[in-house]
Amino acid sequence: MMKKKISAGILGATGYAGAELVRILLRHPAVELAALGSVSFAGQTMGEVYPGFRGLCPIVCEDAGGVIAKSEVVFAALPHGLSQESAALCVEQGKKFIDIGADFRLEDPAEYERWYGCEARYPALHERAVYGLPELFRQQIAKTDIVGNPGCYPTSIALGLAPALMSGLVETAGIICDSKSGVSGAGRKPSQNTHFPDCNENFAAYKVAAHRHTPEIEQTLSGAAGSPVRITFVPHLMPVNRGILSTIYARLRPGVTQEQLRGVYAAQYQNERFIRLLPPGSEAAVRAVAGSNYCDIQLYTDQRTGTLIITSVIDNMIKGAAGQAVQNMNILFGLEESAGLDMIPMPF
Repeated sequence: MMKKKISAGILGATGYAGAELVRILLRHPAVELAALGSVSFAGQTMGEVYPGFRGLCPIVCEDAGGVIAKSEVVFAALPHGLSQESAALCVEQGKKFIDIGADFRLEDPAEYERWYGCEARYPALHERAVYGLPELFRQQIAKTDIVGNPGCYPTSIALGLAPALMSGLVETAGIICDSKSGVSGAGRKPSQNTHFPDCNENFAAYKVAAHRHTPEIEQTLSGAAGSPVRITFVPHLMPVNRGILSTIYARLRPGVTQEQLRGVYAAQYQNERFIRLLPPGSEAAVRAVAGSNYCDIQLYTDQRTGTLIITSVIDNMIKGAAGQAVQNMNILFGLEESAGLDMIPMPF
């Protein structure tokens, strides 16, 4: 007898992350896409919003209440501040909730209010929420019903640096995270800096030392190090659709060698389906992970300056958003963690 499929709904289905979720869940072997929510495109199908979905997804977008009523698991691909009420409804009705926005990422409500300007209105829900980075928090994710899906920059940085901090091979002070993202990371609603004439043939830093992902990155790295970590974080906008390249600089502890570092990373990630520690001589590149749930990591040591240099690349829309959310759903329901995520990176 065929096992009943999990009914899944998406709030904010017509944004970039929501559309990626639709694309992934439509081919997930254990999921039935039951409902889609959209305020901007209520009453329309995904094929009317994104021509690529024509004939593939006839579901008509509706309001949040309808989506929650029809779903066992709800994904919220909404701007910050808009997920908390839906999470409360899901918990009340015994459903699982995965927030791709920022409402449940930070452990400290005061930090959330400071960086996002929104009130943490449901303290009990925030306390039970688990940060959804599977490679570091798999066991905790499996026991919760609310997942705060990590941001894209924090995913690339945490996966790149965590093993070095956990093993004590680098200093916790003076860490610099220099990241570059494709334009889709800014969301579907256009702004001046994502307007084609402004971003095409251009490359620029933005929100230097003031980006909202900073406390999230520091929260994860502090947990990995076992002591407070403060970073210098500088994001940049690349004139490409998707992808993140993070270059991370940390001071090596005395005597630490390249071989020692590679051994630590290989041991940490040897059983991780979506982490690829690149062989020496290979370069991490966004093209090599585009369209997939992979994170590629390369390690360099500058013995002259005593610096560890890490390059970490992900597709910001997949491992940095929708793919990681599905990875978390698989854990919540006891499925094979890679189910629905076996996309091969686009070769060119």
